[in-house]
This record gives sequence, C-alpha cells and structure tokens, in this order.
Amino acid sequence: MIQNINHLTTPCFIFDEAEFERGITGFRDALKSYFNKSKIGYSVKTNSLPYALQQAHRYGCKAEVVSHDEYRLARLCGYEPQDIIYNGPMKSRETFIEAVTCGAIVNIETKRELQWLSQLSEGRVYNIGLRLNINISHISPEDADGDDDNSRFGFSDESGEFAEAIDYINSSLKLRLAGLHIHRTAHSRSPRFYERSVESAAKVIEKYGLKLDYLDVGGGYFGIFPNKPTFSDYAEAFYKSLHLYGLEQLEIIVEPGNALTASGFKFLSEVIDVKRVNSKTRFITTDGSRNDIDPFFKKTDYLKEILISDNNRPIEPLQIVTGCTCLEYDRLFTLKDSPRLEVGDQILYNNVGAYTMTLSPQFIRLWPRVYTIDLHGNYHLIRRESRAADIMNLNI
Repeated sequence: MIQNINHLTTPCFIFDEAEFERGITGFRDALKSYFNKSKIGYSVKTNSLPYALQQAHRYGCKAEVVSHDEYRLARLCGYEPQDIIYNGPMKSRETFIEAVTCGAIVNIETKRELQWLSQLSEGRVYNIGLRLNINISHISPEDADGDDDNSRFGFSDESGEFAEAIDYINSSLKLRLAGLHIHRTAHSRSPRFYERSVESAAKVIEKYGLKLDYLDVGGGYFGIFPNKPTFSDYAEAFYKSLHLYGLEQLEIIVEPGNALTASGFKFLSEVIDVKRVNSKTRFITTDGSRNDIDPFFKKTDYLKEILISDNNRPIEPLQIVTGCTCLEYDRLFTLKDSPRLEVGDQILYNNVGAYTMTLSPQFIRLWPRVYTIDLHGNYHLIRRESRAADIMNLNI
C-alpha cells in the first residue's frame, strides 16, 4: 500500500512512478533477451495524462498515438516526430504529412492515407508501414470471440486489399514499405495468441517477399500480475514465430497500454455520507464514482484497500459502497459482514490507470486532481481538479 496518503485531497488519482518505471524496464529487458532491436511505444489512448507521457519519454519510450489530437499532445509533451508511432484512422492530412516527412513510424490504416502519400515531396524515399487485418477466428480459434472474430482495422489479405495497398506503394519511386502493424487484442491475452498472430504476419511477409525493418505487434498484454503471462513469455512467443521463418532480425515494436498504466495508477476516495435503508443494509456514499475507475461499467469488485482508523468497529451484515453521482446504478461494490464504515474513511483502488482517465466523462463531478509519488516517496500535485470555469473558457 502507498503510505502517508491521509493529507491528499480526495477524490484523486495517484501516479506511482516507481511502479510505472518497473513495467517499462521489465518489458524492455524481456525484449532485449530475444531481439537485437526493439521499441516500446507508450499507448497514449490508454492514459493521456501529460506527466505520464513525459515520464514514458524520459524512460525511453516512443509515443504511440492514434489521432491528430494525440499526435499534437505528444509533440507538446516533448516528443519529436521521430519519437512517435502514428496509428489509427483519425490522422489529419497535416499531421500525417509531417509525421512521414520527419521520420515518425507511420502505419497506414485508411485508404485516404494512401492517397495522401502522393502529396509527399519528390527527391527522396519515405519509409511507411501498413496495418494488416487480423481475424482471430482464422489464426487462433481458441482465443476468438465467436466463429468470425474479424476486425474493422487494417488491410485484408483475404479480400485482396492488402495486395492492392502493396502494389500502390511499390508503384511509387518515393515510397518504401518498411514495416507491418498487426495490433489485435484477444480477451485471453495469451502468449499463444501472439505466437500465432506473429506467425500469420510472417506468412504474409514470405508470401509477398517483403523486405521489412520492423514488425509492430501492438498491445493487449498482461502487466506485472501474479499467475499471469510475463513480459518474457510474450517476447519468447514473438521470437518463436519469427525464428521459424528466419525473420528474428526484424525490429520488434510493442505498444503496451494496460500493461504499463494499470498498476501505475491508484484512485483514492473518501466516505462522505452513510445512510441506512433497512435493518440490514447501509449505503456508503463516496466522493469518487464508478466513472472514475470502471468507465465500461463491467466490474462488480476491484483491487482495493479500505482505510479505517479503528479496527474495533461493529460488524455490519451488508454495506453497499456507491459513488457520488445521481445515478442509481453508480454502485461500486458490496461488503458483507465487515467493519462499519463511517464518514472520513478512505478507499484506495489499485490498478486503475488503463482507460479510466481517458474515458471518464465530465459528468456531475468534473475530473479529479492527480498526484504523483516520486521515486523518493514524495507526493506532488501534477493536475488540479477540473472546474466550472474551465468549461466556460472553452465556449465562444
């Protein structure tokens, strides 16, 4: 548990820099054990907190962005174009041209991007990447969600659009296909799935005789959790498939989001009200919300610590811990036969850094403040809470 948090103003997120660095270092070391060249791209969509983005840069990560807004944010956070991996369909023409021209890793997602390539200046060769469509049902049925777990992303070799894209690139003297992007996430997050998806890419590389610099495997990995696949398990899975096809010299790019950010962030909330509705049930209202830690509203419980000052309190048969919104279903978890919670008690939620902050709406209670705990155990406020005046300032 993080120590000495009683002085923090709730609700708030806490960014644990040591845990964040541990994830980056762990993945980097695992990749180095198998590959001469590798890159880690910090997934900005998973957590776009500028301070985290800057720390990722400090630890040697690229910024993996999937929109022109994320591209601009990365630039404002100190990333040069050559420090950026640019994916996704929401690129703008302006940022696309800048990224390709200035040496970013740009993986083409849409047909309009292929058309924009014609606007590149003559007189040099530009390296670009291409996203390959992955149907999990075809390559790894055990990891598929249904009989046709296809994807709306990438160019399909099955339909012929991948071959058409390659022909378009090869027809230009100023373009070179430098890499493939094969990001696809299976619910299992198993190394088996990555071994098979990399093998499917290797087959495509062999089929078309592609001479590439890199293979971008994307994200979707477990982080540092007990009884789960390790970073080394994933790196070994990549290597097995590439070695089988003599492609182990390719540079491997990974784009971990959850694997880096989940364990690096905690959320602290405080009990602000207690209400009894019958002889057995007490409702505990906190200043946090399910929007803060579960934006998909799928979880029924969380990795949490309940911080109370007195362990000798009476035992309550049923306590339902809720959020601060006016939604009836803003219920976080249930406690049975546990010590009575009172106003001022705190609840610390662990491993809540993935997608929570980027998907949290400004609904009823605006964005909470964020603290960082540095490598020396000191706390610093790195983002104040959102205020009504901030919303007004955006209006014309």
